[in-house]
Amino acid sequence: MARIFGTDGVRGLANGPLTAELALDLGVAAARVLVDRGGFSGQRPLAVVGRDTRISGQFLEHAVVAGLAASGVDVLRLRVLPTPGVAYFTDALGADVGVVISASHNAMPDNGIKFLARGGVKLDDALEREIEAHLGQDWQRPTGADVGRVRPYAPTVEEYAAHLVRTLDGPIRPLRVVLDCAHGAASEVGPRALADAGLEVVTIGAEPDGLNINDGYGSTHLERLQRAVVDHGAHAGFAVDGDADRCLAVDATGAIVDGDQILAILALALRDAGRLADDTVVATVMSNLGFVKAMEAAAITVRQTAVGDRYVLEEMREGAFNLGGEQSGHVIMRDHATTGDGLLTALHVLQRMAVTGRSLRDLASVVTRFPQVLLNVPGVDKDRCDDPELLAAVAAEEATLGDTGRVLLRPSGTEPLVRVMVEAATPETAQGVADRLADVVRARLALA
Repeated sequence: MARIFGTDGVRGLANGPLTAELALDLGVAAARVLVDRGGFSGQRPLAVVGRDTRISGQFLEHAVVAGLAASGVDVLRLRVLPTPGVAYFTDALGADVGVVISASHNAMPDNGIKFLARGGVKLDDALEREIEAHLGQDWQRPTGADVGRVRPYAPTVEEYAAHLVRTLDGPIRPLRVVLDCAHGAASEVGPRALADAGLEVVTIGAEPDGLNINDGYGSTHLERLQRAVVDHGAHAGFAVDGDADRCLAVDATGAIVDGDQILAILALALRDAGRLADDTVVATVMSNLGFVKAMEAAAITVRQTAVGDRYVLEEMREGAFNLGGEQSGHVIMRDHATTGDGLLTALHVLQRMAVTGRSLRDLASVVTRFPQVLLNVPGVDKDRCDDPELLAAVAAEEATLGDTGRVLLRPSGTEPLVRVMVEAATPETAQGVADRLADVVRARLALA
């Protein structure tokens, strides 16, 4: 069968490809694969399930819960909670399976289902393939007292907010901060966590109605946050996405602070505290060259991976590194979390501001971003990016740029196109190199 798991679980139009029937079957298959690996010796297995604020999350949650309980798994319903919150409770409550119903930053009509293994870690490809293989298979259903029990777990907001605050070295001195919750999963727990940390919080995008998640708010729509920070005279602003696993920031002037700059701020904070593992930070190949050079100047090694937080996390695990992230604002702090956590990230950036007495604009200035141009070239054979003449053209442009820029050519993982990314000292140089290479891609990789 065709793969239904993408780079971050199963995602698609709710009640389109992503039906209640599929959600139920996934619950059954995940229970059989993840729980059967435990060897429970009669102890009843446990799952935790949380969701974002999409209206479709209600029926998908019930379907997944039904599949798990029908498989003999007890289920704790966490209700609306950020993805990293579900990961936290998967570990903290000793659950065998964690399930998140969310399509993250996607528009409201979409939804998704992602599974977490014990400890709150995302599944690897092999486990996802095993779950897919179990879909639709006959199985021995438990009956009578062997079916699972379902109950709500009430104190999720209080306990998760307390966990976030405990990761700090102490209360943060009063700073005024604007938090944009994207009308999503952080709408209740986000303001509470920041207020409990001692901050003065102005909240926007925290009135979810099931239909407005990510609609003009959140980390993909920063305009309202920029205005609110300036209007309220705030020290900084942070915007999370629908499931709050990432965030971007805005300084007091309304200027955007991206994921590379946030990652640099946190790397320097950990290094100065003697807590940056091996003086190394993990990023993807999409990180701006300015970030890499800033880290080199600070004697911090940058390990780069393929695009995607799962690849960042794999590299962090293999090297025992404790900080990594993406330009999109997905930052993983492994000392405190198993996945990206937008609220955790915001709190630790604010702590750095408080400890140093420096503004967010000043802290972010450590990274001088190189102008970047990204071109998508459709209608080509993306599997032939190793064409010798194309590689020669790339090498020639790289030689001309030297250490003042870079070129990244990669096939899209989800679309029939090739992406050409160029960074250079000036926008004009970057655009020229990108245009020339895009022409070569079209000429060499054109579909027959």
